[in-house]
Amino acid sequence: MRAAAVETPPPDAFPKAGKAETDRPVSEETLIAAERAETAGLRLVLVTGMSGAGRSTALKVLEDEGYEAIDNLPLSLLDAVVGEVGLKRPIAVGVDIRTRDFAVAPVLEQLDALTGDRRFATTLLFVDCEDEVLGRRFTETRRRHPLAEDRPVADGIAAERRLVAPLRERADLMIDSSRLTPADFRAQVLGHLDLGSGGGMAVFVTSFSFRQGLPREADLVFDVRFLSNPHYDPDLRPLSGRDDAVAAFVEKDPGFAPFFDHLTGMLEPLLPRYEREGKSYLTIAVGCTGGRHRSVFTAERLAAWLGEQDRRVHLGHRDIARDPQRAAGKA
Repeated sequence: MRAAAVETPPPDAFPKAGKAETDRPVSEETLIAAERAETAGLRLVLVTGMSGAGRSTALKVLEDEGYEAIDNLPLSLLDAVVGEVGLKRPIAVGVDIRTRDFAVAPVLEQLDALTGDRRFATTLLFVDCEDEVLGRRFTETRRRHPLAEDRPVADGIAAERRLVAPLRERADLMIDSSRLTPADFRAQVLGHLDLGSGGGMAVFVTSFSFRQGLPREADLVFDVRFLSNPHYDPDLRPLSGRDDAVAAFVEKDPGFAPFFDHLTGMLEPLLPRYEREGKSYLTIAVGCTGGRHRSVFTAERLAAWLGEQDRRVHLGHRDIARDPQRAAGKA
């Protein structure tokens, strides 16, 4: 792995102070982002989140990218360590409820101080996960939740979620690991932090099952349940939207071509607008009932189109691996 370096956006990545191309005032957030991009030094990533969600895994991903990764550093030592190590290489620090001296207010105070330090480009990454999935992870690994020494795991998870809520609200980036494979999780970390690839806004495209719930990280959600359903064809049911037979079935639906044309026609002008506002990543979710056929094919087509537009694309299929036989007549 190559060592990660902070990528400074090109001069035209942010509008000049004063007026944007639409002749409206540039937002204060955009001007601050532009100023930081020009003046910030090495990147500092504070990684926090729910216990069991994948915070340690995120730190390992950053370590593989050349970061100095430090987990559970006592907050009283953070300033000294960042000052010494951070000037030499990018640094990632893991902070959670097990960290000595942990309290939300001091963490937020230190975050404010670091954000104002021009030596660093500081990012707060929050790794989240659904409570049910967290409970299952603790049960399967037979680990105790840090706040559930003498009570049910669910109570510990609920207490922790209340405790870290201000950090989640303040986070610059949030990754939900509930249904991500290890490879998908790694891609999310790299993409959200603009690592391992060229510059420009990263676009995440994912298919999903409405039956399993909306992806919490989605910025844009599109529903393709209006398309003919391959699930009701016994020959197509075991397949997925990646298979040619399913692709042909969905594509011949009279509603698909107009929908896809409208979708890409809408996204084409929107994507550069998101970039001009300083957005570093965008998540587009495409859903159908089972998350296996129609949404998968549409997500594949959308990712291919984005690639043709020279966009940085990360494609995932959240629910494709679920057993199609469980659907019992639904997909």
